[in-house]
Amino acid sequence: MTRRLLGALAGLLLAGCGAVEAQARPPVWTVRDADSELVIFGSVHVLPPGLDWRPAELDAALAKADDLWFELPIDPASEAKVGQLAAAHGLLPQGQSLSALLSPEGRERLKTATADLGVSMAVLDRLEPWFAEVVLAGAQFQKAGADASSGVEKMISGSAPASARRRAFESPEEQIAIFDAAPLAQQVASLEQSLIELNENPRAYDELIAHWMAGDLRALDEDVLGPLRTAAPGLYARLVTERNERWLTTLKARLDGSGRTVVVVGVGHLVGQDGLPARLRALGYSVEGP
Repeated sequence: MTRRLLGALAGLLLAGCGAVEAQARPPVWTVRDADSELVIFGSVHVLPPGLDWRPAELDAALAKADDLWFELPIDPASEAKVGQLAAAHGLLPQGQSLSALLSPEGRERLKTATADLGVSMAVLDRLEPWFAEVVLAGAQFQKAGADASSGVEKMISGSAPASARRRAFESPEEQIAIFDAAPLAQQVASLEQSLIELNENPRAYDELIAHWMAGDLRALDEDVLGPLRTAAPGLYARLVTERNERWLTTLKARLDGSGRTVVVVGVGHLVGQDGLPARLRALGYSVEGP
């Protein structure tokens, strides 16, 4: 995962933005058939506090939703479970170190990043690459003024009507397994790419938020997903394409029924030809949106 993908995709793992036009809002897609409505919104899980991001279409859909879907359950128990699982599964075997897995250039970038972000090198060196990337992303978001408590999912779940049944595509165990069981070489390639971004573009998170607020789907596809597709295509398939395929099965079943549904998942799952809106259009559903 690159840091920008983590910000858009990593869910409860991570329990100042630049100037944005006042009227800009992230995009919303609406899928309809004869007796169903499915409103899809792409989230950034960790946001700067005070950001005015909520589209009116999303709030209108939430007010009448029968069910509300997230990547993971949005509750304290699930958040704690994710943290416990990450700590249990994210350590390298005794005698191995993160530094030894990286290229010489990657090791130097890691030293620079930990010093800049105030992360303990001794602690990070014990972590598997995927978990180290999560920790570095969290430190970068905090440095940018972001706050997990003001993330999209928590705010939506807290404000949606109690009558909307909360559902989740994945359990904490399933999501941690997606990260932890990824091939080590792919994890290392992704971390190396993120370290390049940390060193060369410290404002990447600000740019993510600006693209998201402006609804710039091309920039989100190129900047959020593009680096991962290039650096670790297998990991991209695992984190994006394969999960979208599983979620699509659930969405099709929901559309085969009736009622009003709101889906809130990381924006990385919604852009480009692999994104859920494009996949639903290809299946013949009526999809309104950008």
